[in-house]
Amino acid sequence: MTEPPTDGATRPRLSKERVLSAAVAIADRGGLPGLTIRSLAKELGARPMSVYYYVASKDELLDWLVDVVFEEIELPDPEGDWREEMRRRAVSARARLKQHRWAIGLLESRTSPGPATLSHHDTVLACLRHAGFSLELTAHAYALIDSYVYGFALQEASLPFEGPEAVREVAEPIMALMASGAYPTMVEMATDYYLQPGYDFGDEFEFGLELVLDGLERRC
Repeated sequence: MTEPPTDGATRPRLSKERVLSAAVAIADRGGLPGLTIRSLAKELGARPMSVYYYVASKDELLDWLVDVVFEEIELPDPEGDWREEMRRRAVSARARLKQHRWAIGLLESRTSPGPATLSHHDTVLACLRHAGFSLELTAHAYALIDSYVYGFALQEASLPFEGPEAVREVAEPIMALMASGAYPTMVEMATDYYLQPGYDFGDEFEFGLELVLDGLERRC
């Protein structure tokens, strides 16, 4: 086997782990459009041909990135209480998708899953089956939970503000558009709820997740 390139004695030796870490850093900063073999080589302080030793194409790199994200999500314990395990896994998945916003539309789009991706799916399914879910209900539950988690993560990532302290800054010009009185319910919700101290859109996640788990528990 050919020795991996070092790109000079003063540069750290490349490895698959370094390549993936750099790829995640680029994607976290600017999304997937900014991630290319050339930008990855620049991030690593290496030549593009050196990067190709570890990754054949951007398509292969995306498969690996999906595996990286799934590896970061906490796995449920099939021997534990299914509801608590599904809740813990959902909270972890939402946190990772908030950290890696580029991954929201990517996780379920790849057709060459890696070992962490396969292990993740198998363990989630095993947790539901071990709890007594039928095959049909297991399929429904997995689809429902992930639809909720991914959907919330997408909505959260699309908000035009970051954190509760920025809500008022964004809301004030919108409130001015409602001065005519044509939207009284929206004004009521904004002034008496959304703009009250302590409100955080992220807190809505827990409420919705509990409703999803309540519904599944009634069906189990």
